[in-house]
Amino acid sequence: MPTDGGSERIFELQEEIQQLKEAVVSHAVVDQAIGMVVALGRVSPDQGWAVLKDVSQHTNIKLRSVADLILVWGRTGMMPQEIRAALEDALDRAGPAQIPGTPPEA
Repeated sequence: MPTDGGSERIFELQEEIQQLKEAVVSHAVVDQAIGMVVALGRVSPDQGWAVLKDVSQHTNIKLRSVADLILVWGRTGMMPQEIRAALEDALDRAGPAQIPGTPPEA
């Protein structure tokens, strides 16, 4: 049965669509985790991103997985000790950012 390559191209496009869907979900998870780090750690969004990367590198856990664990922590209050320690260290290194409109601490 001769093929014109159409079915192969359809399969390739379906794979690409699936990869894009996964990327969108992964991006949303990471963005939500950055938001939690920003709110709880009193850091800027850029610092929140750096904190996530720092935790990922120091624990040798993929950034997406670190973000997932932070979101689970937000819902349940539970976080693996290794991640908690790395997150606290990363936030200490980032330092609290000055909240706009508040006087600096003495």
